[in-house]
Amino acid sequence: MTLFQRSRRIRTIRSHTGPQRGIALVVALILLVVMTLVGLSGLRSVTLEERMTANTFDRSISFQGAEAALKQAEAFVEANKASAALQPAAGAACDASNGVCGAPNPATLERWFDNTSPPWFDATALANGGISITPQYMIEYLGNSFTCSPGVTGSATNCSRYRITARSNAGADRSVVILQSIYAPL
Repeated sequence: MTLFQRSRRIRTIRSHTGPQRGIALVVALILLVVMTLVGLSGLRSVTLEERMTANTFDRSISFQGAEAALKQAEAFVEANKASAALQPAAGAACDASNGVCGAPNPATLERWFDNTSPPWFDATALANGGISITPQYMIEYLGNSFTCSPGVTGSATNCSRYRITARSNAGADRSVVILQSIYAPL
C-alpha cells in the first residue's frame, strides 16, 4: 500500500465519525450541577437535624431542672406545713424569702405570666454537662378544701392545697419549661 492510499484511508475513517460537537462537556456540566444540588440539599438537611437535636437537648435539660424545682418546692411545703407562713391571706403578695404567695385572684393575670413583679424563688442550681441552670418556683396557697383525700392528715373540712409552679430555662434564647402541680401535704 502506498503512502497516498494510506492517508486517503485515514481521511475516510475520520470523515465517517463526523466533527465533534462537545456533547461530553455538556453532559459533564449537567452532572456537576445535579451533584452540587444534591450536596446542598444534604447540607440543608443535616443543618436542620442538628438544630432539632439541640432543641431536644435544651428541652430535656430544662424539663429536668423544672422537675427538680417542683420536687424541692413540694419538700419545702411538706417540711413547713404547720407554719403560718404557708397560709398567707388571699391575694397576698409573694414572699421573696420563700416563694409563697396568697391565693390567686381570678380577675388578674396569672402570676407566672406577670413580668412586672415576678414572684419566682430560686431553687438549687443544677449543672449538667457544660450547662448550669437555676430553676425557679412559686407556691400559691389555694386555701382549704372541704374534703380530704384518703391518707391526707387534717380534719375532714380542713385540708390545705397549694399550686406549685416551677420553671427552668437552659440559657438565653433556649427552651423554657413550666410545670405545675396541685400539692396537698400529707
